[in-house]
Order: sequence, then structure tokens, then C-alpha cells
Amino acid sequence: MFVDQVKIQVTGGRGGHGCMSFRREKYVPRGGPDGGDGGDGGSIILVARHGVNSLVALANRHHIRADKGTGGQGSQRHGKSADDMTIEVPPGTIVIDADTDLIIKDLAADGDTVVAAHGGKGGRGNTRFKSSTNQAPRQATQGGEGESRTLILELKVIADVGLIGKPNAGKSTLLSRLSSAKPEIANYPFTTKYPNLGQVQIDMDRSFVMADIPGLIEGASQGVGLGHDFLKHIERAGILVHLVEPSPMDQTDPIENYHSIRRELEQYSDQLKDRPEIVVVTKSELPDAESVRDSLAESTEDEVFLISAVTGAGLPPLLNRINEVLEQHKACN
Repeated sequence: MFVDQVKIQVTGGRGGHGCMSFRREKYVPRGGPDGGDGGDGGSIILVARHGVNSLVALANRHHIRADKGTGGQGSQRHGKSADDMTIEVPPGTIVIDADTDLIIKDLAADGDTVVAAHGGKGGRGNTRFKSSTNQAPRQATQGGEGESRTLILELKVIADVGLIGKPNAGKSTLLSRLSSAKPEIANYPFTTKYPNLGQVQIDMDRSFVMADIPGLIEGASQGVGLGHDFLKHIERAGILVHLVEPSPMDQTDPIENYHSIRRELEQYSDQLKDRPEIVVVTKSELPDAESVRDSLAESTEDEVFLISAVTGAGLPPLLNRINEVLEQHKACN
């Protein structure tokens, strides 16, 4: 199960209460205050961890609380501070304050952390209040409440290459051919319900992460179909590989299908308009594939690749081009 957005409430642990106590020992009159401090409550820390691919573990945890600190005791024994609670999330998770809609932190890279809710401070024992004018203080403070806030965690898949195109354009097949990913593949639209990631190995020293973004349709930028749920994942891709099916099942024009997707990207985000793109006509084994490639090259005034993910035809030149564009993109950023 893939979950890319959850809403949770997080509360840091309460601090332990300070102790009011006086030393009572035989033959030691007026022993003085000896109450210890309370321990601090635990904080809740979010950490991006490579290998965690979904927010599914948090989908049914609506309220997460850290442990409380323990109270102080006599003989100046301080309470134990609670351990912090660490919650692992996928790299690419954006932490948003649900009340203000402000982004608290973008946990973009493996190991990035943010304190989601601070634990309360431990209370002070009456020993802390002893002074020259107050030899027997009868006061101690209670532990502080832990910070509480409601968060929205939104995952935007991080990939070097994003595969885009109409449903049934062959994105999942290409990903399975180039990597060890095993996305669901079938001959009907919207087989892919969530992004799939795969590691593509070019040689011993070169590799990149490729994401199969679910098929887009006209009106996606306004939320039609899978719409905004998956357009947001394209924002994280370094470059785009736009797959075009030469003979769509719905009898639509492949050239218009390409331009339709381009319009949706541009309407959704200005940043996507200038994102490096490689255009590819898939299913080269079909009779119309070559003529569609030529027409699309004329329409875009750019090189268009012709491949077959089933037979492997045209894949080596495409991989070389992807690597070349990736290197250029990284050099510019």
C-alpha cells in the first residue's frame, strides 16, 4: 500500500514534577531541602530514512505521544528524562503545520531531521529555591507540558528521471525493463495507481533513480483524474522522459496527446515548463510507430527516440541520452 499524505497530531512528553522534600536523618536537625528536579519529557523527531518508501506506517496513527519524564525524589534524586521518539519517513517528505499551512521543513535527503514536538521541561525541586533568606523553601514546580501540534506529512517522490505520458503509454513496462522494479502491468488505463521507483544501472559507476508517474489526462492540472495527487511527484524529478503511444486504444491522436500533457505540466507549475525533457515513442513494433516518431520530431523540432520496452529495441541510445541530459542538469544545479 502506498500512502503519500497523512495528517497526524504529535505531542511531546510532559516533564516530571519537581519534588519538595526535606532531609530527615537522626541526629541531623533542620537537615534542609533535598527535593530533586523532574526529568524532561521526550521530544518527537522526524527523520528521513533511505529505504522507507511510503507513509503507510503513519496512516492509522492519528495521535502520537512521547513518553513523560519521571518526577524528582528526596535526597536530591533527579527524575529520569524520557527518551526522544524517532519516526522514520521517506526522503522527500514535506512537514507542514496544519493550522498555518507553513512548511516546517522539507526532509529531502537521507538523514534530514526535524523536531516535530518538543518535550516539556522537568520541574524544579525545592533544593533549587534555597537561599540565604529562604533556608527551608516549601516550593517546587510542576513539569512543563509537551509541545502539541497537528502536522500534514506530504511525500513527493524524489527521482532523477520521471516517466510521464498518457495512461497505457508503456511507462511501467519500460521501468520494469530497465530496473528491478516490478510495477503492475496490464493492457488497460490507470494500471499504475501510485509512483514506482527503480534503480537503473548504466555501468559499474553510473546509475540513476527512475520513477514511473501514473498516467495523466487532460484536466489533470485542475485535479481531474489522478490530477494533483501525482503531478506533485513530477516536481521532484530531475528530468522528464515523455512516453508517447503510437496507436492509442482510444483512437486519439498521439501528437495531440503529447501536447495535451505538455499543457497540463505548464498549467500546473511554471517550473515544469523548462524542465529538461526527452521525448520517446514507445511500442516500435507497431506499424505506425516510425511515422508517429517522424511527425512528433517535426512538431517538437527536437530529437525523438523510438523504442520497444518489450523487445529492447532502441533502449541503449535512450539510456545514453538520459545519462547525458542528467549530467548536464546536475552541472547546472
